[in-house]
Amino acid sequence: MTKFRAAVLQMRSGTEPERNVAAFSALVEKAVVAGADYVQSPEMTGMVERDKASLMARLRPEAADPLLAEAARLAATHRIHVHVGSTAVPLEDGRVANRAFLFGPDGGKLASYDKIHMFDVDLDNGESWRESRTYRPGENAVTADLDFKGGPARLGFAVCYDMRFPHLFREEALAGAEILTSPAAFTRQTGEAHWHVLLRARAIENGAFVIAAAQGGLHEDRRETFGHSLIVDPWGRVIAEVDGNEPGIAVAEIDTAAVADARAKIPNLVNARPFAVPGAAGGSGETIRVTGALAAE
Repeated sequence: MTKFRAAVLQMRSGTEPERNVAAFSALVEKAVVAGADYVQSPEMTGMVERDKASLMARLRPEAADPLLAEAARLAATHRIHVHVGSTAVPLEDGRVANRAFLFGPDGGKLASYDKIHMFDVDLDNGESWRESRTYRPGENAVTADLDFKGGPARLGFAVCYDMRFPHLFREEALAGAEILTSPAAFTRQTGEAHWHVLLRARAIENGAFVIAAAQGGLHEDRRETFGHSLIVDPWGRVIAEVDGNEPGIAVAEIDTAAVADARAKIPNLVNARPFAVPGAAGGSGETIRVTGALAAE
């Protein structure tokens, strides 16, 4: 089994990409000093900006993005895995991808993932969000294999609101992911209510580590995020946390033997069975069949 040290970077990204890159770089260096082999930054590391015109004016294509260049440099310099939780990338159709990136110890890009589920919600305190007006949702789940001195580990991607869709995490776990991720910019209101319980649930139901770096505090665009970056073990225990919403890091040892142990104790990935939901299609009387995990067993 594989052992490595993982770090979550808690940030308070603002509207100026250059400052955000500098803050990201400083936190990566701090994590390296703490012995991290894998570091993860929050959703929208490169810029937190709710105004679409201002966002679009500051965006750079992926090949010219200073955050991604710095992430690749840091990965190669320190021989670590650097996971940019996400950053905004302009697309050819005029929209934007909320895209995560993973760089390997040689500085090469190992994988990228576009956030699938758009945060289109109206909250009790008057907050209203329509990510789909700016962002194009992704269409593919992504896993990637990481190689550490202690051996390999498979990682599954998600971003923020994705964590409310457990089937995404389940499919990644069934594809062999031992580490599930959900870097986020969770609102303070929803974070206080749901952040810890959602992440612990995703860990428990999949017998996997969950790593979730977060934005925290009051941002320049006036949004307020919850913070509390977490690492959760496969039994649902929080093993590292940045307590509160201030920038900082938290580090924990990941041992994939704990994944095998949890999945052996509670083998729900194997025990899942296909089932039918009679008449679920709008009352039409049709039967919806859910194939579940055992279809390939």
